[in-house]
Amino acid sequence: MHRIVIVGGGAGGLALATQLGKHLGKKKLAEITLVDAARTHVWKPLLHQLAAGSFDTHAEEIEYLAQARWNHFKFRLGRLEGLDRASKTLQLAASHDEAGREITPAQELAYDTLVVAVGSQTNDFGTLGAAEHTIKLDSPQAAKRFNDRLINACIRAQTVPRSAGSGRLTVAIVGGGATGVELAAELHASARVLANYGFDHIHPEKDLQIVLVEAAPRLLAQLPERLSESALRELRKLAIEVHTNEKVVEVTEGSLKMASGKVISSSLTVWAAGVKAGDFLKSLGGAQPLETNRLNQLVVNGNLQTTDASIYAFGDCAACQQPDGTWVPPRAQAAYQQAMYLVKALPRLQRGEPVSPFVFRDQGSLVSLSEYSSVGSLMGSLTKGSFFVEGQLAKLMYWALHKQHQLALGGWKKTALITLSEMIDRTYRPRIKLH
Repeated sequence: MHRIVIVGGGAGGLALATQLGKHLGKKKLAEITLVDAARTHVWKPLLHQLAAGSFDTHAEEIEYLAQARWNHFKFRLGRLEGLDRASKTLQLAASHDEAGREITPAQELAYDTLVVAVGSQTNDFGTLGAAEHTIKLDSPQAAKRFNDRLINACIRAQTVPRSAGSGRLTVAIVGGGATGVELAAELHASARVLANYGFDHIHPEKDLQIVLVEAAPRLLAQLPERLSESALRELRKLAIEVHTNEKVVEVTEGSLKMASGKVISSSLTVWAAGVKAGDFLKSLGGAQPLETNRLNQLVVNGNLQTTDASIYAFGDCAACQQPDGTWVPPRAQAAYQQAMYLVKALPRLQRGEPVSPFVFRDQGSLVSLSEYSSVGSLMGSLTKGSFFVEGQLAKLMYWALHKQHQLALGGWKKTALITLSEMIDRTYRPRIKLH
């Protein structure tokens, strides 16, 4: 059978493997294999909630082995280490447990068609001290690490007197994009809940000081200005300190230093500004590396093919130019649309049939401000131009986006059962993760 290997089990990669498994794997028309360095999948737009401790990762994680069993594809644990284009083989690094014992050895995996969907990582732009003194919120592991440090810092803050004019615990967030804004609001909501679980000396406004720093003139710089204004208004209601037009030039263990000379104290710093593809993509292919851009993204054509016709790439790790000259943005909805495009396009391309190029259709943006509000703009078929939404309607639509992801992976029946279990969980689980 034709061997299709997908590297990367993010939202796009897992959706592609699931749908190809249903359409091709089940009918024995192709052998579908998903490769990932982790064993489970968490929807990336939920990382800010995982970091703040406001949702249970075990209830949300999807196990790749189980998903593969239910949807007629195979799963291989491993991290992509090399690619031999001549022999059409991947080199996967050995995997180890926490004690350093080998789980799987280094191995090779043959393919006929390869799809690279390894996503992106946070770009600190080489800022002095950022690598050593910040947590980059770009993976479930990083989000869990931040949550552990947050809870420990709160326990520590219980015993430290608050000095005049400042909080006992300051969390600084570098980056005023969707991740930074959502995390700021989520942390404020979590602090309110903590007071009910023994942290009675942590006041969300007085003792937990949240600082959001953005280098651009406004928050959510890539989204419509009205969204920026609405988000800023909501954050200020929560007494979250916002600094725009401030570029961070150095991060120390306890502070941020700006190009303007301003210094902001910080007990815990999160870097959520900028994205880039993994550095290893620059040399992927060895002596015949695939073409990449300055952000390490694989350059693809309209059919999402790289400079090697048997290798495709999509999502944050791919640079895809649209017919109008613009580039597909590194957003979850773009990766999902590209995955659904490839579900239909790959079988036709393998048969040598012509396929129309991928066209990204911007359906708007939604930004969740925790339990307080949500803001967004809808685009496309609903209205000409954009339509602004906020409040409960926007919160409902943000929730619906998550359900759309669950539907793509599990279908209606499983999504309904997951939703029911979420409702039951709220009746007996703490509203915040405390360990």
